[in-house]
Amino acid sequence: MAISLKKGQKVDLTKTNPGLKEVLIGLGWDVNKYDGGKDFDLDASVFLLKGDGKVSSDDDFVFYGNLKHVSGSVEHLGDNLTGEGEGDDEEIKIDLSKVPENIEKIDFTVTIYEAEERHQNFGQVENAFIRVVNSANNEELIRYDLGEDFSIETAVVIGQLYRNKGEWKFNAIGSGFSGGLASLGKNYGVNV
Repeated sequence: MAISLKKGQKVDLTKTNPGLKEVLIGLGWDVNKYDGGKDFDLDASVFLLKGDGKVSSDDDFVFYGNLKHVSGSVEHLGDNLTGEGEGDDEEIKIDLSKVPENIEKIDFTVTIYEAEERHQNFGQVENAFIRVVNSANNEELIRYDLGEDFSIETAVVIGQLYRNKGEWKFNAIGSGFSGGLASLGKNYGVNV
């Protein structure tokens, strides 16, 4: 049975699941009553961060243009251009045993592609979620449904895996940003 989190809640991941090595991060969303004539293209991205909340290099940014981290620890399974259908819209594989030692946090974000040009924002998105699944047995361990109503934001930091005393934990963040992927990238120290 998955642990269901609310914004700001933190939970142990590896301590309560001994031997957990590989997880699948599933992200999903629906579009609510939007009729602007253009598809909604939401993109999941991953930032591998040092203790100061910044990337070591641009290689620590995994997204539709860089699907696999150089360490092999994080792999984005591809861009879903419409978000249609049930279940996960985009998925990311994480091998916790391969995450470089200098990486203390892994942030999962979702942005709206060409949001300004298409006049789209997260106020037009509903049923957004992130879930953590044990890859070995397909068991959903953690789920965070973003119940928050965003309005003008074009990017959201949904959740974070982070190291704590040798164990991995999950933090349900749910924090909105304006300025899309460029703004988010600058915040994390990526050269955009």
